[in-house]
Amino acid sequence: MPLVLTEEQSMLRDSARGLISDKAPVSHLRQLRDGKDATGFSRDLWRAFVEMGFSGLLVPDQFGGSGLGYVEAGVVMEEIGRTLMPSPFLSTAVLAASALSRGGSDAQKSQYLPKISDGSLLAALAIDEGAKHRPLQTSMQAVRAGNGFKLAGDKAFVVDGHTADLLIVAARTAGAAGEREGLTLFLVGSKAKGIATERTAMVDSHNAARIVFDNVEVTADGVLGEVDQGGALLEGVLNVGRGAVASEMVGLSEEVFGRTVGYLKERKQFGKLIGEFQALQHRAAGLYIEIEITRAAVLKALQALQALDGNFEKAAGAAVAVAKARAGTTATLAVQEGVQMHGGMGMTDQFDIGFFMKRARVCQELFGDANFHADQLARMKNY
Repeated sequence: MPLVLTEEQSMLRDSARGLISDKAPVSHLRQLRDGKDATGFSRDLWRAFVEMGFSGLLVPDQFGGSGLGYVEAGVVMEEIGRTLMPSPFLSTAVLAASALSRGGSDAQKSQYLPKISDGSLLAALAIDEGAKHRPLQTSMQAVRAGNGFKLAGDKAFVVDGHTADLLIVAARTAGAAGEREGLTLFLVGSKAKGIATERTAMVDSHNAARIVFDNVEVTADGVLGEVDQGGALLEGVLNVGRGAVASEMVGLSEEVFGRTVGYLKERKQFGKLIGEFQALQHRAAGLYIEIEITRAAVLKALQALQALDGNFEKAAGAAVAVAKARAGTTATLAVQEGVQMHGGMGMTDQFDIGFFMKRARVCQELFGDANFHADQLARMKNY
């Protein structure tokens, strides 16, 4: 499959870029941060996203969505990365919509997917329990009680967790931490008795939360997929999220590159434009090459997910691991070069480059850093 966007995907990109660049430049994030906004994103802007149909990109058309694919979701994420726009698009329209579409019962799909599509429901994926992304190390217990389960444990780094209406929670119904078997996914209302949510102050001024579950009761109808068999579903959903975050980092990297090249063309030192110095030209050219290679790797991963419908097959899993790892290292290189080439002013809060550096650091960790995905690839070679 050609590693280029189709005409329809290019039109989607242009629509997303027009809305996001106009309504949510980096100054929008700065205003939310400085104003200590309790929500952390603009609900008015989210409604504009809904009106454009972005919230229902991955929702099948029978549930009110457009039924498009992961490449299209990646297109929107790339545009979000260009302006660092805070939005529940990743948590709700990508992760939750994918989990429900692929693992939900007919009743669950009918109940939740139309609400995701029309913007009336926000959701979050509650997986990790420590500082690092290690989904198989899930130790939260789900103990059978009556006709359902009781959940007890903590979740950390829940993206958009403090604004979510619905939580998709990974818990262990069998086995021990580190085992793939025995994981189960649950749909839990965020206001259920026994849930305590604390918003986490993130370095990149985006949303996350720590959530404590104190014997939270969930009925059997709240099980997403099959009991004890949630590992494959979870891995598939996480791969979709990894591809989406990799796309965001491509947009972030390209924006930093564009800003840096613009600065090289206008800043003078020793009576010359600094862009005339060959050493800086070589560094800029090298960064451009890295971004383009990463763009191809990310698009390949999204195409693989789309072809396999997000299933954790070896081909899709390997492509996603390569894309996420490479996107993280490329974004890190881009922001480091950007800060260095802007000189001392690049280190000041008044200058936007610092926002990109902080977001790149968080995205690098989100759903697994480069080392995590290198380990993933090593394991796949032994399958």
